[in-house]
Amino acid sequence: MNQSLLGVFVSLALLATPVRAEENPVIVDALSGYMDFAEYGSSLIWPEQIPKEDWSKVFIVDARDAAQYEKEHIPGAVNIDWRQAVARRAEIPRDRMVVMYCNSGSLSAQAVFALRLLGYDNVKVLQDGFEGWKAKGGFEANARAGKPAGH
Repeated sequence: MNQSLLGVFVSLALLATPVRAEENPVIVDALSGYMDFAEYGSSLIWPEQIPKEDWSKVFIVDARDAAQYEKEHIPGAVNIDWRQAVARRAEIPRDRMVVMYCNSGSLSAQAVFALRLLGYDNVKVLQDGFEGWKAKGGFEANARAGKPAGH
């Protein structure tokens, strides 16, 4: 099913009378169709996979709250709280790679999932989040990696 059409179905289903997802076949079918179609790893990227010089080409989204962003973030990142990703999707480019992160990758993964359902196939989760990025050397993670990334 076309991902744009899928996004429309999911949006309409969510605007319908509030019912639990398992009771709404439109939502179940849309999610099942997406899950069957999605490739494993297509929305994941590890810090080691991005060479230092390529980070400047990536649109980086810090999906944590504003206080965490203000305290520390990946240089060049734009702060879009994960809960606002759908509402602020017009700020997210479609013409280049978008990497979203939170502290560990779990909350940004939810935002990426929603955006991918809406047709943003250029959006990826930074695996292991901000903490993993720092632990692996930040922008130097690719150069420091002893083996090809991809896990």
